[in-house]
Amino acid sequence: MIERLDIHSAGIPVLCRACEARHRGVCGALDPDQLVALAKTSSKHRVTSGAELIGDMEAVDGFSNILSGVVKLTKTLSDGREQIVGLQFAPDFLGRPFREESALTAQAATDVSLCSFPRATIEGMLKRSPGLEHRLLEQTLRELDEARDWMVTLGRKTAGEKVASFLMLIATYIDPEFDPRSGSAVFDLPLTRAEIADFLGLTIETVSRQLTKLKADKVIEIENNRRITVENIERLRFRAGL
Repeated sequence: MIERLDIHSAGIPVLCRACEARHRGVCGALDPDQLVALAKTSSKHRVTSGAELIGDMEAVDGFSNILSGVVKLTKTLSDGREQIVGLQFAPDFLGRPFREESALTAQAATDVSLCSFPRATIEGMLKRSPGLEHRLLEQTLRELDEARDWMVTLGRKTAGEKVASFLMLIATYIDPEFDPRSGSAVFDLPLTRAEIADFLGLTIETVSRQLTKLKADKVIEIENNRRITVENIERLRFRAGL
């Protein structure tokens, strides 16, 4: 189910003032006039978990800022097999400008709130706004660095280190109160055990076994199969090999 909300108003759009994408995302590079112009063509909507946001090989007609929730990115092989290749969090920019077709599938891993705009609007602003282009390039390079780090995780780390690294990733991006100096984190897993196994290149049984081991060693606490509490983030970081 999608619930749409109007975000337009005179001056800087009201919801833009408190929006994470406005302050930390790509929209932070826009001046008030540009924000107003963007708001006139934008729409805010909520998408339930499991909904497809972008289809593989689908024509690209718009982009979005992720305002809350987690989006999983997957690649599909010719025989229908899928691989989760990445996760996106607020306030990431969802989509690839200047591309005719999507090269992957984006699906809501949790309930997601998005602010979406037409492709023509964003691509036009990118041509006129070096600041917006620079901010989007920064996000792209950050994602490239993270992908390279994840290659090390998948290629060299043990099963235990992989699961701990995944938990560190989620703690860093999904816990709104997370502060690496505070030493603790609380969050809900955005993926099922099967999806975590797919993302890490492990079996479901191995993922469950490693989570149980982390719990037994009091590195994490697990409640209702999804709620994770980390009392000492440094212990988890050590188990991740970071």
